[in-house]
Amino acid sequence: MTCEIRAICVGLPKPFNGAEPSAIAKAPVAGRVKIRAFGIEGDMVADTKHHGGADMAVHHYPGDHYADWNDWLGGHELLAGPAAFGENLMSLGLVETQVHVGDRFRLGTAILEISQGRQPCWKIEHRFQRKGMVARILETGRCGWYYRVIEEGEAAAGDRLERIETVNPEWSVARVFAALYDKANPPSPADLETLANMNRLSEVWRGKAAAKL
Repeated sequence: MTCEIRAICVGLPKPFNGAEPSAIAKAPVAGRVKIRAFGIEGDMVADTKHHGGADMAVHHYPGDHYADWNDWLGGHELLAGPAAFGENLMSLGLVETQVHVGDRFRLGTAILEISQGRQPCWKIEHRFQRKGMVARILETGRCGWYYRVIEEGEAAAGDRLERIETVNPEWSVARVFAALYDKANPPSPADLETLANMNRLSEVWRGKAAAKL
């Protein structure tokens, strides 16, 4: 499976909520950009406790969800361009039900591996100035996902993201997200044990699964 990366976006921490900084506001990069083990060159995180690190080096959010968000919000200027949700990669044709924890992809000369979904936080609602968005992400599973960088390289908008390996075909990002965050449908102990021991799932999310056991 492949899809086209429509935009590669980066941003630096800026004042966001009073004195608290955030790098959720990102902008597209023109030309080729280096993808390092820590993330895309020129991109930084402000809250290093909850964001960044090897397991959250690159954030991908499907542009496929933008139209639905636009309808739900009654239109919003942020949805006119990429990086509305602070993502590094925006694409069309690939969503959470189609990708799995541990999937590896080639993008340009880099190789990326899905490590976890994105846990939504208050910053999304503050950015859009609209309550209820976090609850809707939890309800719909339209969370996006993170990659760790297996091989550093370079890429540009317009490059194809090509899946080259799948190791957990039964565990889509959507299913893992639901198992850990959907309170209406609690997972079985067997499923939680599987997640707690899933090698390519991020350490943080393995810990969440173990804590639920």
